[in-house]
Amino acid sequence: MTLGLFHEFKQFTVRGSAVDMGVGMVLGAAFSGIIESLVTDILLPPIGLLYSRMNFENMFISLDGSFYPSLTAAKEAGAATINYGLFLTASVRFIIILFAVFLVVRQINRWRKPHQHPLHGMTKKECPYCCMPIPTQAVICPNCASSLDTPSSAQQTKPKWRIKS
Repeated sequence: MTLGLFHEFKQFTVRGSAVDMGVGMVLGAAFSGIIESLVTDILLPPIGLLYSRMNFENMFISLDGSFYPSLTAAKEAGAATINYGLFLTASVRFIIILFAVFLVVRQINRWRKPHQHPLHGMTKKECPYCCMPIPTQAVICPNCASSLDTPSSAQQTKPKWRIKS
């Protein structure tokens, strides 16, 4: 049982989707550092300047009712706080990451076949000659090179690779 489980795990890790997912996670972690710097160091300071030199990291509500000049001072005093400024920073960071991922996916979709709906590439039909699954919009079977113009002509057209007798 353990050997079968190991073999199944090996097949999963070698499969392209698992490798792609791992690469995506590593790139996402690296991208997250860049976005964090973009939000914290570039975008939020001008916004804070607009709101009368407000520091988002020091925007909090102390639950014990006391006043603290900064979040650090409240944490040192052991006060429970609601850190809505940090939440606001994380929300802006999330929206920027989401928008950046949208732009990347949008560009990748543009590099694919133009004017093709994403579901068309996922739907399959069976080649009438080799019985292999192929995309529904295929005109020529990529497996046996049969011409698949229309369903009626597909039954009459012979594959191009067959030897004439």
